[in-house]
Amino acid sequence: MSIITVEKKVLEKNDLIASENKIMFSGKKLFVLNILSSPGSGKTSLIERTILNSTGKFSVGVIEGDVQTELDAERISKFNVPVVQIITNGACHLDANLVREAYRSLENHNFDVLFIENVGNLVCPAGYNLGEDFKITVLSTTEGDDKPLKYPSVFRNSYAMIINKIDLLPYLNSSIDTMIENAKKINPELKIFPTSCISDEGINDWCNWIESNIKPK
Repeated sequence: MSIITVEKKVLEKNDLIASENKIMFSGKKLFVLNILSSPGSGKTSLIERTILNSTGKFSVGVIEGDVQTELDAERISKFNVPVVQIITNGACHLDANLVREAYRSLENHNFDVLFIENVGNLVCPAGYNLGEDFKITVLSTTEGDDKPLKYPSVFRNSYAMIINKIDLLPYLNSSIDTMIENAKKINPELKIFPTSCISDEGINDWCNWIESNIKPK
């Protein structure tokens, strides 16, 4: 019982800071996306492709979350966009306070969309609100089509699912139709974006959706 009480207090504090973050982001007219996935699904590659395809459409800032290393932030920095790395030193998710602290390094930059790349994990990040507009879950075709049924919380709490690495489908036993069917069992309203960061397939549809949500400044 005491564990539940402590967890409840932690989540309540997080939600309070997340609400403050949301007010701060709204004041900056930012469209904020919390990108979730298991390790290796292609979150960073998706952000890279989005930056490349967003030229003339919208500008991007990025908060990178990882257990160790600044490798992802180094990759993003090559695109000359504002980026800051959060190293959690073992923690399995970002929280609202970490995001608030990280954003202070970006707040003097002018951009339209803030990507928060969460730690690779389909469990812990699902329950933590960071002040984002939407959670987006990336599921790669290599992970199998039963992932939504095994990790329902993250799909239930997400606005959209990106099915990444569709260029690999001819070499896998995975079925994109089964992935979508299983995800829709958890969240019937889930928006679906099939993508490939190698062939660029589906990236423009993803970018067009983001552009349609840009907040006028």
